[in-house]
Amino acid sequence: MHHFSLRAFVALSAMGGSAFLSAPVHAATCADLARSLKLPNVTITVAEEVAAGQFKPPGPAGMGGAPVNNYASLPAFCRVAATAHPSADSDIRFEVWMPLSGWNGKYVGGGNGVWAGSIAYGDMTGPLSRGYATAASDVGHQGSPFDGTFLVGHPEKLVDFGHRAVHETAVAAKATIAAFYGSAPKRSLYVSCSTGGRIGLMEAYRYPEDYDAISATAPANPMTRLMVMSIWTGAATMSNEASRIPPPKMQLVQKAALEACDAGDGVKDGVIRHPPACRFDPGALQCKAGDAMDCLTVAQVTALRAIYQGPKNPRTGKQIYPGLSVGSEAQMPVLTSGNEPFPVATSYFKGPVFNDPKWDFRTFDYDRDTQRALDYGAGTLDIPANGLVRFFKGGRKLLLAHGWADGLIPAQSTVDFHDSLVKSIGKGQARKGVRLFMAPGMGHCAGGSGPSAIDYLGAIDQWVETGKAPEKLIASSLPGQPAITRPLCPHPQVAKYSGSGSTDDEKNFRCAAP
Repeated sequence: MHHFSLRAFVALSAMGGSAFLSAPVHAATCADLARSLKLPNVTITVAEEVAAGQFKPPGPAGMGGAPVNNYASLPAFCRVAATAHPSADSDIRFEVWMPLSGWNGKYVGGGNGVWAGSIAYGDMTGPLSRGYATAASDVGHQGSPFDGTFLVGHPEKLVDFGHRAVHETAVAAKATIAAFYGSAPKRSLYVSCSTGGRIGLMEAYRYPEDYDAISATAPANPMTRLMVMSIWTGAATMSNEASRIPPPKMQLVQKAALEACDAGDGVKDGVIRHPPACRFDPGALQCKAGDAMDCLTVAQVTALRAIYQGPKNPRTGKQIYPGLSVGSEAQMPVLTSGNEPFPVATSYFKGPVFNDPKWDFRTFDYDRDTQRALDYGAGTLDIPANGLVRFFKGGRKLLLAHGWADGLIPAQSTVDFHDSLVKSIGKGQARKGVRLFMAPGMGHCAGGSGPSAIDYLGAIDQWVETGKAPEKLIASSLPGQPAITRPLCPHPQVAKYSGSGSTDDEKNFRCAAP
């Protein structure tokens, strides 16, 4: 039988949420939670024990930034599914998973991907397998992760997606965990990527007491400007037929970029270690005359230069959002192929921004319409780099990461956020509470030509435990790839080969200035 302790009551009181007020004195079994656990504005729909390896998702498995789900490896756990209604138009579905045995006393929250629309089970499987209690949500709606039109006429759903859903989930999850185990989590950690990375930053910004440490990889922030960048990137190749770049030509460009910049770090391994130092210009591939598959036309060169440059305001010349890095060409076709730019962005402008299903991306005005996008969603979706002061004053930790070969969210955006953040809180505070690790060759969240299996959760858990910030992370190859490990160094340092030993072993690299 699980009993609420005074320590649990005090810990819950400190959460900043009101969920503890109605939490039960005890819960005998997982199934009892459906009857006895009363949380404000929350309806529990499922409370059941799931045998080891027997979980089957009731719907889509979400778009979280975690590796492919391996449900067969999951231990036995108590599964609580619920819906939160903090407003009359809110419908936030979430789940809390708690190990039936071997709980390590800690809680891990997760986010989701793109426009969400289903529970991100991918953010839950890893933590549960390691003994953590964990939770994730659909971020406030059910639907396609690529379609943002669900926001039209629903301002409360914008608030839910922007920040409220994951906060409500965290508060309810902690109360559920305390009710089941009889004690509140001794540590709360957050790990996610992409939209989940943005939500992690949002937690630090709006609800700093929810988590002791946050890992945010490839955060989609500021989201409103990222949507403009997606339109810009698609328009570069789609505005006219002459600008289109077939995927085989993108492979040609990537090969040329590698030839120009790969060996510059002392190791020729198919990875550009530090793209900002790469001086590759696609004009080197320009056709001497006409068109061919082994060269680029003038229009194609112009399109690629625009993609690397990123959107600028035509009136002021100010950069709206960074462009994609040299070396990200393998993933670029996601944004540059088709008849319209990335649907995540086009649905945002066709839906809530313009409310016009016939809106044409070719008409986008990068001065006036960028401001319109900001006016609609910036206050709810975006996180200012100078807005995390409260988070760090509490001694909390933030681990940022991004793959240099990300072809969906420009890696430079996270570098810029980090550098502005450090200026806002000061170098002394930053040394204690912030680290940025850039991953050479890694695509969006994982994958790519560089090793991308990285234990973000272990890193932030150990950071909180010891108070010592990680001085490097180890990136390993994904399953099925040749075994390679590399150190990821805290920005602005990069990994440099020592000159001896295998270049497949991280021990033969050191972190140094670029």
